[in-house]
Order: sequence, then structure tokens, then C-alpha cells
Amino acid sequence: MLEKDDSVNIRWKYYDNNEVHTKDVKSKIGDSLLEVAHNNDVPLEGACEGSIACSTCHVICDKSLFNSYNQFNDKDNHYVSISDRENDMLDKAYGLTDTSRLGCQIHVSKHMNNKVFEIPKATRNLAVDGYKPPKH
Repeated sequence: MLEKDDSVNIRWKYYDNNEVHTKDVKSKIGDSLLEVAHNNDVPLEGACEGSIACSTCHVICDKSLFNSYNQFNDKDNHYVSISDRENDMLDKAYGLTDTSRLGCQIHVSKHMNNKVFEIPKATRNLAVDGYKPPKH
């Protein structure tokens, strides 16, 4: 059984030059997906650094992490609905799906062990091509 400060394995799926890549990373419970991505060289942008002011950390989540009301299971094992602010930012995201969330708003929980988080093929950002996001 996992304890609070244990880690889980998260699989990232992302695209580079139309090539699909996957990367498994050990992820600390409680960290945001944005932090996990940046700490493990996964190309998730996060231009606003987690302040819910952009959609560049848009991820497509594994459907099994949602309940029938499309609420996400959070780090404390509670189902929570998406906030209005996050929903407004997601409206601007490229490739929006029913399981889209902002990576800065999702914190790793034991329920995410071996789940896949997909980074869409494109993002809506004004960064120059080739921009590499810094670690937070």
C-alpha cells in the first residue's frame, strides 16, 4: 500500500515532429502534473507557471480517473468538479476532450499509478518555436 509521500508511475504520451513518444516517470504523490512533467523533462509547457492563466499545460487524462459525473478523483480521494476558472482556460485549449484538464490543477494520487496522460499535438501559446519550458 502506498503511503502519502510514496511515488507512483505515470506514463506520459506526447508528440514530437508527428512521432509518438511515451515516457514512464516516478511521480511523487501530491506534486502537480505540471511539476512532475518539468522535473522529468516531459515537454508540457505551463507558460503561466500554474496560475490558471493559460491552457499550455493541457493534458488528456485517462478516462478511468473520472466518475459518472465527470468529476476527477483528487489527491485526498475526493471527487471534485472542474473549477470555472480552469474550464474557462480549457475552452482555449487545442484538442479539447471530455477528459481534458490543466496539468497544474491535477495533483498526483495513488489512483494515478500506471495511468496515461497525453499531451496534445499542439498548444495555443505565443512562445517562439523551439521554446523549452524551465523547471519550476
